Order: sequence, then C-alpha cells, then structure tokens
Amino acid sequence: MPAPQPSGRPVRIDAWVWAVRMFKTRSAAATAVRAGHVKINGEAVKPSQQVVPGDRVRVWRNHHEHDLEVLATVAKRVGAPVARTCYTDHAPPPPPKEFLPSVPVRPRGAGRPTKKERRDMEKFRGGFR
Repeated sequence: MPAPQPSGRPVRIDAWVWAVRMFKTRSAAATAVRAGHVKINGEAVKPSQQVVPGDRVRVWRNHHEHDLEVLATVAKRVGAPVARTCYTDHAPPPPPKEFLPSVPVRPRGAGRPTKKERRDMEKFRGGFR
C-alpha cells in the first residue's frame, strides 16, 4: 500500500495536526482543539474545521507555542521527514534548559520542611509578605 502523499485538499484540523505529528493520538489532537489549544488564523475552532494550504495554525503544546504555516495537507499519519515538509514553523525555538526556572529539590528522606525552612523558601519565592 503506497504511503499517503501531501495534497492541497481540505482536511479536518484534528486529523492534520495528528498526521504531521504534533500529537501522538488523534483523540489527543481533538481534545486539544476542543480545549482551544489549536487555532486557525487566530480563531478557536472545532475539531471538524477544515484546514487548507496557506492557513496559519497555532498549536500550544508542552508549554511552547508553535506557529505553523500549512504548506500541504495529509489525512493519514505520515513519517517525520514527510510531515516536516507539510508545514513551516515560524515560532522561535524554545529557550535552552539552563534558562528555564528550576524546580527546588529536597534531599531524599529529609522529610517535611521545618517552619524556618518554609519561611526561607517563601522569602526566596517572593512570599506572601
């Protein structure tokens, strides 16, 4: 059976973001569209909305926004090399991990923080006072 080829025909947005590997499952793609994490040309849409080449699709995924320009449409899931040819990502790259805020870590087995340690943590985070 031949692999699906990119085309210019209208395709459902949930199927397209799944086919170009933005989401692992079609149901996850549909859920993200329903939740408003996927927009076409700046508009929140339903999973059945059609996407065509030339549309701008914004996808919010993993704390990063992808601004995709649709170059070709595919209805079935394709391999990663083919998927990358179906869109252009205009979003800036995510910041390096060293610039992301780190999560404080307590030593294993240290138990709950004492009142003094808790106050110090609150002060460090910009606490309530």
